[in-house]
Order: sequence, then structure tokens, then C-alpha cells
Amino acid sequence: MSLTGRHAESVPDRQSPAPGGRQAPPGPPRRAAMGLFVKLTRDRLALMTSAAARYGDAVRISLGPKTLYFFNHPDHAKHVLADNSGNYHKGIGLVQARRALGDGLLTSEGELWRKQRRMIQPVFQHRRIAQQAGAVAEEAAGLVARLRAYQGRGPVDVLQEMTSLTLGVLGRTLLDADLGAFGSVAHSFEAVQDQAMFEMVTLGAVPMWLPLPKQLRFRRARRELQRVVDLLVAQRTARGAEEGDDVLSRLIVSTGQESDPRVGRQRMRDELITLMLAGHETTASTLGWTFHLIDDRPEVWERLHAEAVEALGDRSPVYEDLHRLRYTTMVVEEAMRLYPPVWILTRQAQADDEVGGYHVPAGADVLICPYTLHRHPGLWKDPERFDPERFDPGGSSSRPRYAYIPFGAGPRFCVGNSLGMMEAVFVIAMIARDLRLVKVPGHEVVPEPMLSLRMRGGLPMTVHPAQRSAK
Repeated sequence: MSLTGRHAESVPDRQSPAPGGRQAPPGPPRRAAMGLFVKLTRDRLALMTSAAARYGDAVRISLGPKTLYFFNHPDHAKHVLADNSGNYHKGIGLVQARRALGDGLLTSEGELWRKQRRMIQPVFQHRRIAQQAGAVAEEAAGLVARLRAYQGRGPVDVLQEMTSLTLGVLGRTLLDADLGAFGSVAHSFEAVQDQAMFEMVTLGAVPMWLPLPKQLRFRRARRELQRVVDLLVAQRTARGAEEGDDVLSRLIVSTGQESDPRVGRQRMRDELITLMLAGHETTASTLGWTFHLIDDRPEVWERLHAEAVEALGDRSPVYEDLHRLRYTTMVVEEAMRLYPPVWILTRQAQADDEVGGYHVPAGADVLICPYTLHRHPGLWKDPERFDPERFDPGGSSSRPRYAYIPFGAGPRFCVGNSLGMMEAVFVIAMIARDLRLVKVPGHEVVPEPMLSLRMRGGLPMTVHPAQRSAK
């Protein structure tokens, strides 16, 4: 797909080099800005994919007053996200999304972010994650039972079921609360995410007070989420927050130390809403994409089924089963390669820098795109093919460390990665052991790159019993 149109593609940008004779990355000409902006609003994945294909691993994309520096090589990702991460704060999209999400862990910077990270980090230690395995397995067993009830009936939206599951897991493992009691939460998060992406595409130029349908929906959703958060806090406070060691208890204690109660209350809302959004959306997305991919490769499902039967028998998984479910883990890892839950990482340079030999000026918006990095033809053989064998422990050691970053990298590496992986592996193993999910013929699965890489229109599938393999 052309980045800028036939004529513009044939005339590379001939802009002057960066100040001081330093080299600027190649990119489409400035006159292509309008077409690029349209593609940014309509097909962001195509924009990034065609930019990398046309111009290589470093691309400068001019969008009116904004110039984006897009880097698509493991060395570039390592430099921006890890080696020189102090020079790169959260960038385009997340800066604007702060108007929708507030100052939670996803959007905050500096000392506030470090304070938030220190507060939440102990909840995700391996010892505590292992203790949560039983709750995850119970929620997964409930999902299997719900899906089994659809056998012989019409299709079920698997993505919606996965969202309900991940909200349930999040509530039990991080908040010690039943989020299933709040039926509106999933729809409210969808409206918040829509608004956050709208803020990114419009560069935050549209006033929040304008009564646009999208913004009115967002305001209702934000009020509903604040109501849910306030109720969760009130219930926990009544029980005695100091007695708990989950995220909610830690947040209540931490925000209660603010000198201004209004600041503490807003921090509580921002941090909990962000945690709840990030904590369920990414795993639900990964599970949906995994079942979509499995259905296209029956031999993959057969191996998943056989491994689950051998490793688990008829019992629920425990934490120690993770190393026995090796192929299941490989399938999840390959699904996240093709459809990384966080499809783009945006940063803003605080000072002049050089990335891959190219000058990056202070204030520049820098993009690292796991979606394109994970499909880089120089790093992955037959990159569009779904092939879990890529992640066989014996065959992946030669791959550059930063060629695969589904959870980000550097100091802002996703704090919940271990819990999310355990959840995904348990769910896939338990479903593959007992059931077979088949996509509805004719339904087109379309990626929708929002804050996470969602599926537009859900994932309708029919449910069939699995033919048990012999042990």
C-alpha cells in the first residue's frame, strides 16, 4: 500500500539536512501531509507498515506542525526505550490521552511515575503471582463453563467473553473485588479508549467541552468509572484498607498521604482507572487474537490440545504447570508477535539525540512500533506467517533482544507481564483441552489500533466439544 499516493511516492523528500549538517531520516515530502493525516485517522497500521517498507528503518513523517521520527530496528528500540530512556518521556497520543485518562501509571512522568511504580511493583512479584494462580484458574474454569453452554447453539462473541474473564481476574488478583458486579465497566472503558485515540489523532486540538457525540459518550463513561472507583474505595475503606496488600489497599494508603485530600482523591481515580483499563484490555486482546490465529491452523490446535491433556489431565492448572505448557506459551508469544497488545510506543525527546546515525531534535515525537518491528523481514523469516516454532527455546537465542517487545522495554516495561502471561496460558490450555472454537464463516477479522490492538466488531465463533486425545 502506498504511503503518500503514486505521485508523491515517486518523489522522495529532499528536505535540508538537520542543523549542523547532521543527517535527518528520509521520508515522504511535506506536501503529502494531508494524505498522511487522513491515513493516520483511517488506517494507522497501514501508515506505519508502508512507511517502513518504503523508507527503511528510520523515517521522518511530517504532519503539518508535527514531525514524527519513526524508528524500526532493535538497536533503535534499545536506545530510545532503555539505554537513553531518561531523554524520552511519553509522547504523542499518551500526552493527549492524559486529558482522558488523567495521571495514571500509563501517562505520568518523573517523580510521580516513580512513586506510582514503587507503590505497585510489590504486587507483581513472582511469589505473589504464584499465589494468584488458583484465582486465575477458577476464573478460566468459569469461562470454559460459559462457553460450553453455547455448544449446539449460535455463535458467541469470544472477545466479549475474554473481556469479562480478564475483568474478573483483575478484580480478584489486584483489587480483591468483584468487578462483575459492575456491568457497565467494559463499555465505559471502550468509550475512554476511543476518546484517548481521538485525542491522539486530533493532537489534542479539539476542546473537551464541545458536545460531540464521542465526547459526550466519553464524559458519561468517565463519570461511571469514577463512580465505580469511589464505590470500590468506600467498600475497602469500610473493611480496613491497611489490612490488605493488593493494589487497591496500597493505593488507598498512598493517596491518603497527600496533603490535599482533593489531590489524593483525583490520584486514586486516575491510577485505578488506568490500572483497570490496562490490566484487562491487553490480555483480552491477546486471547482474542490467539484464538483467531489458532482456528486458521488446525495442527496448532491439535498440539495445544494434546499438551493440555498430557500436562493437566482433568485438573485445573497450578503455577508449576507453566513450564509444562511450553508449546502453549510459544503460541501466545507468536500471537503477540503478530498482534502485539501495545502496537505502538510513543516518546518525546527532551534533548537533542542521535538514533541510528540520524539526528533527533529536542521536542521531537519519536515512534517505536512493535507491530512493524515484529514483522521486520530482516529479523523474521516469512514474517506474516503464524509459526509458534519461532519461540522454541532452543531456536530463538540468535534473535536480537529488542526485535520482540510485546510488553515494551526499559524502565517502563509492563509491570503486569507475568500475570498476563500466566492468565493467557491457563485460559488457552483449559479451553483447548475441552473445547474447539471455530470462526463464523464470512466474518472479517479487522485490527483496530487504539491504545491496544483491538478487533473491530468482536470475534464471533461457534463452540464444539474437543475430541479427547489419548494420554
